[in-house]
Amino acid sequence: MATIAVLGTLDSKGEEHAFVAALITRQGHRPLLIDVGTGAPPSVKPDVTREVVAAAAGIDLAALIARQDRGECVVAMTKAAPVMLAKLAAEGRIQGVVSLGGGGGTAIATAAMRALPLGFPKLMVSTLAAGNVAPYLGTKDITMMPSIADVAGLNRLSKVIFTRAAGAICGMVEAEPETASNRPLVVASQFGNTTACVTEAKKLLEAAGFEVLVFAATGTGGRIMESVIESGLTAGVLDVTTTEWADELVGGVLNAGPERMDAAAKAKVPTVIAPGCLDMVNFGELASVPAKFRGRNFYVHNPQVTLMRTTKEECAELGRIIAAKAEACTAGATVLIPRKAISVISAPGKPFHDAAADEALFGAVRDGCKRTPVKEFDLEINDPAFARACAEELIRLISRRL
Repeated sequence: MATIAVLGTLDSKGEEHAFVAALITRQGHRPLLIDVGTGAPPSVKPDVTREVVAAAAGIDLAALIARQDRGECVVAMTKAAPVMLAKLAAEGRIQGVVSLGGGGGTAIATAAMRALPLGFPKLMVSTLAAGNVAPYLGTKDITMMPSIADVAGLNRLSKVIFTRAAGAICGMVEAEPETASNRPLVVASQFGNTTACVTEAKKLLEAAGFEVLVFAATGTGGRIMESVIESGLTAGVLDVTTTEWADELVGGVLNAGPERMDAAAKAKVPTVIAPGCLDMVNFGELASVPAKFRGRNFYVHNPQVTLMRTTKEECAELGRIIAAKAEACTAGATVLIPRKAISVISAPGKPFHDAAADEALFGAVRDGCKRTPVKEFDLEINDPAFARACAEELIRLISRRL
């Protein structure tokens, strides 16, 4: 029998959360009702009161409620609920969490869910699930389920949705994933334009006894990879697709933030770095590209994705950034440069071929790496020989630390 946290604003959504709690009980698990409301008294009796939740973060709930500022109350609970939920999970008192809500409830509950580790069952039934959910998910594996109608009482539709939600969270806690592995973990960054390289390197690393976890370099993917590296679970990093830095520098839509590539240094993890796809900045459909970039070299990857070639000046700055990140890796780092092409479309004769921009990039990397080895190859990034060089260099760096 698992204990599943049913977290919500039990003043306005108590009936709905109690309904889900009853269904969880019916399926053989134990619900733990947690109240994060700050309005009227809870309409159902919680197992963990709002006062206890607030106190977990040192918040004076009575004083907060007395000010009658709903926004302030929601912000306070988004700080308190994560502390409470993380504590319950760390103590083994809960094995999953489900919540139902609109804007305020979704903000509070997903903030709490983001405090839980990857793999911990998390389900949010929300009126916002059909829109942009990135701010609610962050870098965590939160499952969001559209509530379809507002979470405003029980009716023939909401009962169906909430019943499915109860079944989903129970199924999640009952499923036993196979996680045991004696193989050291390597994480790798990948884009469509570097898939062949990573696929070949992955084969070689797996043959050498490593488990390889691949992340898409799509902004969110890079942030998640950084969090996994920082967790201390990884033995090495194959960061051959550093393209998110092009979006961060120039203003594309797939940036991973200025902390991208910092985790390896913090966690002291050996790293192999390549300038994969630093020739491109990502935007949505062509009409969405900001007017200030008019006249630049564009490539329509598909109707929803437009790529823009980085300039010589941008590449020089990207080279300096990559070098600085590599230099910070005290556990060992090597930068490998595929001189013929850093993506499929930057090879000679392809739309993004720009020898001057590439040389500005490579030169800045060489100049900035004072103690970090820089190895250059007269190959394209997706050449099997380059992939082999990356894998062998990472194996060497990791072996040196064992």
